[in-house]
Amino acid sequence: MSKLSWSIIFLVIGNVFAFFQLQGHYVFPKFAQLMRHPLYVLVLAVPCSLLFFYSTKMSYEHFGYYWNIRLIGFGIGTIIFGMFTFLLLHEMPSWKNVLGIVLAGVIILLQIIE
Repeated sequence: MSKLSWSIIFLVIGNVFAFFQLQGHYVFPKFAQLMRHPLYVLVLAVPCSLLFFYSTKMSYEHFGYYWNIRLIGFGIGTIIFGMFTFLLLHEMPSWKNVLGIVLAGVIILLQIIE
């Protein structure tokens, strides 16, 4: 697999971890007290940080620029947050949110196309 593919995979996994780090206590109310504890946040911070670090490193090795991964990361983060908020928290997105998610996909495509 290419470095760009690994970079995107790491971004997706990192954003999934970040979602559960920040919104996990809403998704799993039975464990809310545990998921609000600073130790929980710190434990998930390590894999998140490593995944984002290696994603940036591999993207830079692929593109030779930092801007690409910043915009790809923004797009992936927006899409992951939108999907998980809808699927796990059952929050219906407004037309503005849907448009933002579509635009996030367009941003990703613009950065990937060489």
